[in-house]
Parts: sequence; C-alpha cells; structure tokens
Amino acid sequence: MKIAMVSTRELPAWEHEHVAGLSAALTALRHDVTVHVLDATDAESGTESPALGEFVESLREEWSWAQPDVVHAHSWRAGLASVLAAQRLALPVVQTFHGVSPDSGQATVERLIGKEAALVVASCEQELLDLAAAGIPRPRIVVAPRGVDTGVFRPDGEITPGTLAHRVVAIADPPPHRGVADLVAALPLLEDVELVVADVPDPRAANELKAWARRFGVHNRTRVLRPDAGRHLPALLRSADVAAFAPRQTWWDDAPLKAMACGAPVVATEVGGLSDAVVDGVTGVLVASDDLKQLVKTLRKVLKDEVFLESCAIAAVDRIAARHSWGVVGRCFERLYSGLAQRPADASAG
Repeated sequence: MKIAMVSTRELPAWEHEHVAGLSAALTALRHDVTVHVLDATDAESGTESPALGEFVESLREEWSWAQPDVVHAHSWRAGLASVLAAQRLALPVVQTFHGVSPDSGQATVERLIGKEAALVVASCEQELLDLAAAGIPRPRIVVAPRGVDTGVFRPDGEITPGTLAHRVVAIADPPPHRGVADLVAALPLLEDVELVVADVPDPRAANELKAWARRFGVHNRTRVLRPDAGRHLPALLRSADVAAFAPRQTWWDDAPLKAMACGAPVVATEVGGLSDAVVDGVTGVLVASDDLKQLVKTLRKVLKDEVFLESCAIAAVDRIAARHSWGVVGRCFERLYSGLAQRPADASAG
C-alpha cells in the first residue's frame, strides 16, 4: 500500500515523533510511505507562510502521477493542504488533529476538514467527544492508540541517580506550566521527595518554575531540566518512583506513555488522554483535576506503598507492550487504511 503522510514543521516534538514512528512502523510492515512536510510559518516573522498554495499544488502534481492509496494528515494545516490536494484525485484522507483547538477560527477550519476527510482519528475517548461536539460527523471518528518507541523507552537500562528517598518526575513539554505548578506546591507536604521537571522549553519558563519553587521553600528539592537533556529522558523516567502529570485542562501528548514504558507508575489528573493512558489502580492512580489536597494525599500514599508501586510498574510496561508499541499501533493503522483503500471512491460522501 502507498501511504502519503503530511505534516507541518511547527508541530511540537512529540507530534513529529508520532509521524516518524508511525511511518517507520508502516514501512516495517512493507508499505510504501512518503512524508511531506509543510513550512507553515515564516521563520523570521512567525507569520503564516504564503507557501500553502504552492504546497497544495506540489502535492497535487506528485499524487497525479504517483497516486497514494491513502493520505494521512497530521495537524489542521496539513489537513487543509491534504484535502485540497486530494479532492480532484478522489483520494481518501485520514485526519489526525492531535487535540481540538480552543481558537474559534481554527476550530471552524478543523470542522470543515473533518467533514471532508474520509476518517478522523482521535487518540482517546475525550478527544472523540470533543471532535464530535465541534461538529465533525461522529461516524467518521475512530479512536486509535498513540505509539511509543519501546526500544528506547523500556524498563531496563541506565538509571539517573537520585538524591533523596523518593523521586517524582514530571515532563513539561510546552506549554510549560501544565500541572507542574501544582506539583511544586505539593512538594512541601511530601517528606524526603525530590521533583525533577524535564523538557522545560526555554530559560524564561525554567526561571519561572525555579522562582515558584523558591516561593514554596522547595528550590533545593526541585530540579528543572531543559529539552537538550531529552536524550537522558529514559534513564530519568526509570529512576522515578512516580511520574506525575497534573494538568487542570486537557493533555494530549505521549509523555505518560513514555513513563509507563520505562516502568514508572503514573499519578495523573483525570483529564483528556490521561484518562485513557492510565488504568486507575492498575498502572497508576487518577485524581480529580484542580484538587491539590487529593493530589498530595495520593502522592503521599502511593510513594509509601512499595508493593503497589512495583505492581503498577509491571502492569504499565505490559500495557504499553500490548497497546502502544509501534508494532501494535502500525498494524492498527494498517487495518484502518486498508478499509479506506478498498472502499469505493464515493463511499465517504454524504
């Protein structure tokens, strides 16, 4: 099967990893995968590039003589380009938004793309509900799991040494304050626990987090790491007694899955994809969002229960292997694509 992946350069790192991982998994299954990347913004001004039209024309020209069986777009800009390029050629377009935009203008474009696409892929049940609420036809939405490179993120390997009895690890891929502030605020109530925050995107965000830690008197127990330490992320996650994700709003990225793949039990707020990623009481614990007292109580209880931590670690690794390894995810998308490729050209209309 010939598959065209379409993405944009401004995607966050984890979305680029998703496109690359999915492409590699499908290639391993002997499919012919081509990745097309749109430069959506001007590097100097940060404004939208006029290259969208040129990109659409280049896709249309290439697909007219080397027609793919399926087009899979990642992000709304890639989706817009894909739908425009594929229309005349009657190619089925699969769309992944990687979350629903709160911006009304972008949401309108996403709704139009969703109505034109043959299939819209959500990463969790909450995203499915959000997409349907945004006006995308429910029969066109399917849930498919995200993937994790289990060759890199695995329970065995180097471990970053800790300084205290217990370590809580958080990942703050942008935006930087998704729940990390609450974890810092919880730290004074957790004895002999250090907090390590990885992938803080820029010096300003790092300084803000450090200032927040000083405010609570826990700066000596809080470490803030920049993304350039990302190559050490598996070792850091393996060192965690708990990986904590406490956003008050929806969270879409794959950080909790990476933690689970490394054998780290997860304590997370019950929002967005976290509700699907964590099996409450099995691979970790889910807590209510915007409830600092419950977060503190849960972390304190879990960190003291070594048997529970060990059982969660084993279950987390098993769940990732069974549901989120790229081999499993690749076969899932293979089935989705095959169904579309075999469908008559006008079957998705209406």
